[in-house]
Amino acid sequence: MIEVIYALCLRQLKHYWRSKARLTGTLGQPMLFLIAFGFGFGPMYSKVSGGANYIDFLAPGIVTMGILFTAVFSGLEVIWDRQFGFLKETLVAPISRTEIMIGKTFGGATIAIIQGLIILGLTYILGFRIPSITSLVIGLIFMFLIAIFFTGIGLTIASQMKDMQGFQMILNFLIMPIFFLSGALFPLKNLPPAIYFISRIDPLTYGVDGLRGAITGISTFGVSSDLALIGSLSVIICLIGAVLFSRMEA
Repeated sequence: MIEVIYALCLRQLKHYWRSKARLTGTLGQPMLFLIAFGFGFGPMYSKVSGGANYIDFLAPGIVTMGILFTAVFSGLEVIWDRQFGFLKETLVAPISRTEIMIGKTFGGATIAIIQGLIILGLTYILGFRIPSITSLVIGLIFMFLIAIFFTGIGLTIASQMKDMQGFQMILNFLIMPIFFLSGALFPLKNLPPAIYFISRIDPLTYGVDGLRGAITGISTFGVSSDLALIGSLSVIICLIGAVLFSRMEA
């Protein structure tokens, strides 16, 4: 089982490393948001919050953004493999489909975490700092869980689709509201009740809040609560994905 998971994970990592355009493209949008929002809304945020640095608030949200987009779109590889016949060869191999699901999930999540770490490193150029090694370790745990959850979502949706364009349209329809309503760009306090309610049922909200609490100390719901919620959701989505993968046709 470990060999199968390792092989599938390594295959995705090699694809990622060989696609320089993909690496550059997936970093471009988060960095644009970080620079534009960081310097554009920084003075306003500082004035309203009594001198707080907006980059410190924004950086965890942008790191999460990089993980989110990379993780969810890892499901494209399933549709790509289906169209070119590789998925059929994998499914008829003498291995469990659960192992295939786990291998692809870990592969996509690993790539998403690498993207997140690169963005986190780039935030240091803009002055962001993590206070301690302990904060970094807890932050890495949240990054891992966010990556697992959204990679699982991407693979779960992809397992039921054969059209690449349709997959991209569905994800774009889901991802943008999930990101913008998660509190990645603005505090959740003092929001209109309807928007606040939607934010509370947004799973990314707890990933953003947990990561921000871990590496900056700013948390709305508490790091332990965020960890419990995003951890539970990650397990649930992986179980759902494993069931759907077991019923998938090549």
